[in-house]
Amino acid sequence: MHILVLMVALMTVPAAVAQTSGPQATRPVKMVVLGDSLSAGLGLPASAAFPQRLQKALQNKGIAVEMTNAGVSGDTSSGGRDRLDWSVPDGTDAVIVELGANDALRGLDPEVTRAALSDILLRLKARKIAVLLCGMLAPPNYGSDYAARFNAIYPDLSKSFGVPLYRFFLDGVAGNVRLNQADGIHPTAEGVDVIVKNILPDVEALLGAIAGQRS
Repeated sequence: MHILVLMVALMTVPAAVAQTSGPQATRPVKMVVLGDSLSAGLGLPASAAFPQRLQKALQNKGIAVEMTNAGVSGDTSSGGRDRLDWSVPDGTDAVIVELGANDALRGLDPEVTRAALSDILLRLKARKIAVLLCGMLAPPNYGSDYAARFNAIYPDLSKSFGVPLYRFFLDGVAGNVRLNQADGIHPTAEGVDVIVKNILPDVEALLGAIAGQRS
C-alpha cells in the first residue's frame, strides 16, 4: 500500500512542475505605446484607441501582450522624452514610439525633434527594451525644405540606432475624410483599425524578435 502511494506521488511531480513552469514560459510581452493624441485615442472611447485595438488584433492571432497606453494628447517628442522614465516602467519588453506629429504641426526645429527622439532611443536601448519607431511626415504648408529635414529624421534614426521603422503612422488614413474625425487630423475608430491592420506585420516581427531572444 505504501509503495503504491509513493508511486502515485512520484508520477504527479512532473505534472506539478509543468504547471508552475508553463505561465513563466508564456508570460505576455509587456508593451508600451509612447505617443501623442494619435495613439492616445483623442475623441474616441478608450476601447477604440490604438493600443487597445492593437492588443485585440494580437490576441486574435493568439499573441499575448500586456499593453499600456502611454499616449498624451498634445505631447511633442521633447515631452515624451521628459516623461520617459515613468511612462515606460521597469519590466517593459517593448515600446512603440509614436511621437513627432505635434512637432511638425507647430513647425518646431527638426533638430529639436531629432535630438529628443535620439535621447528616447538611446535610453530605451540602454535598458535593453525593444523599439518600433513610427515615422511621421511634415504637413506641406511649411515648405519642401522643412519637410525634407523633418521627414529624414525617422529613417536616419532607425538606421543609426538599429531599430525597425514603420514609415508613416497614419499611412492609409491621412487625408481620407471617411477615416478622420471632423478636425481632419485624428482618426476615427475605423481609421484606427486601418492603422492597426497596416502596422500589425511590423509589430508581429518585433514580438518575434523578442521571443527569439527569450528562447
